Amino acid sequence: MKMDSIKMKRELETRLAAEDRQITYDRDKDQLRIEHKKVGKGITISLGGIVAKWHSEKEKAIDEVVYYVEEGLRAMTDKVQLTDHEKKIFPVIRSTSFPIESEEGVAFLTEEHTAETRIYYAYDMGTTYRLIDSRIMEKEGWQASRIKEIALFNVRSLKTSLKEDRVAGNTFYFLNSNDGYDASRILNKGFLNDMQKRITGTMVLAVPHQDVLIIADIENNTGYDVLAQMAMSFFASGRVPITALSFLYEDGELEPIFILGKTRTQDGKGSQ
Repeated sequence: MKMDSIKMKRELETRLAAEDRQITYDRDKDQLRIEHKKVGKGITISLGGIVAKWHSEKEKAIDEVVYYVEEGLRAMTDKVQLTDHEKKIFPVIRSTSFPIESEEGVAFLTEEHTAETRIYYAYDMGTTYRLIDSRIMEKEGWQASRIKEIALFNVRSLKTSLKEDRVAGNTFYFLNSNDGYDASRILNKGFLNDMQKRITGTMVLAVPHQDVLIIADIENNTGYDVLAQMAMSFFASGRVPITALSFLYEDGELEPIFILGKTRTQDGKGSQ
């Protein structure tokens, strides 16, 4: 069966239809918007990217989109209460191209991270989370500094179990717990410093998407090429992609690097 945008549109409309939802299609942008009638908020998805993903992953691509929309709409309608629920506050990593405000124009709480990444803050809702914005902060009467401090404390409490792989004389460690905060572990300085003590070559990290953190012990030029290929593969397949670039970890700082064949160049300097 050949899948195009119109067929994808019909498939998603069928699977996402509900009495309390309104689904509209923008033909010019090839986008489908699913909106919750009661709250007037919704999610817009680009069909072209989903069709492309469907050609390689088939039904899994559609299942992921349906899950993303269902959980996203639930997060918009469920109430957020920070007070007495401090353990539900976590930092999340996003690309610097990710919106800094909601579709309604409400600013998310953010913090600079590197030239490629930005930190957002989220309220965990079990199978999904909601990004904390200025409206939530005003309603709860919380200061940004308090949220950031609690979030960093909570991310340090997350498990850091690693899988290890040895390729062409280089060691690659993968953190992939699928709890929504794998990339967020890059903010756990204590964990990174402990890993640095295990590194015999050059320590390079990658957060290609939300659900993976790669730590590489690079001992030869081939290691950079392998890491670049891994990062690009993860970036292309991730539900929430972040960046295909990698980062040197030196003196407690992250520095984005471009890996071109057997050469690498540095670009910009991270603050954390």
